[in-house]
Amino acid sequence: MRLFVAIDLGDEVRAAIAAEQRRVGEALGGARSTLRWVRPEHVHLTLVFLGEVDQARSGAVVEVMSSPLDHPAFGVVLGGLGVFPPQGAPRVLWLGVMSGAREVGEVQRVAAARLAELGMTPEARTFHPHLTLARWRAGKPADRRRVMTADRGVAIARAEVTAITLYQSRLSSSGPTYTSLARASLV
Repeated sequence: MRLFVAIDLGDEVRAAIAAEQRRVGEALGGARSTLRWVRPEHVHLTLVFLGEVDQARSGAVVEVMSSPLDHPAFGVVLGGLGVFPPQGAPRVLWLGVMSGAREVGEVQRVAAARLAELGMTPEARTFHPHLTLARWRAGKPADRRRVMTADRGVAIARAEVTAITLYQSRLSSSGPTYTSLARASLV
């Protein structure tokens, strides 16, 4: 099973993100044709990517991610564009967390610690809270400049974070499908 833990977004937030995707696509002009846009209903803020987890261990993951987290609910403000990797041709176009990033990081660390207790090794790279808007099929260094020019640096949406969700991801040629397996409320 391919698993990840994420912060869900409501319909209003997803609609604002879809509008931002359209705006950015128009601002990028011809470069937008090399982008594969994430469908708004699939946009989420990944906290911990587990990757493939065997069926025998998945039950324990579901159980541990069903218990409430000892962290109060909080708000996040989404806005500001960026790209990964930080050098060379970009591969990922993302929307940042303008406010609430510290709290997102705290919740990410709590979730990762829970999973580490089960022997699940978190990703080695530094956690950078973001929402993936699109991926380049064949990015060029000039695409980075285009994105930075398109960035208005303004808030796109505000979301209330009251829980995190464990998802199973199934990949197919028509795109991923996500199934919620557990939900840990913030208390």
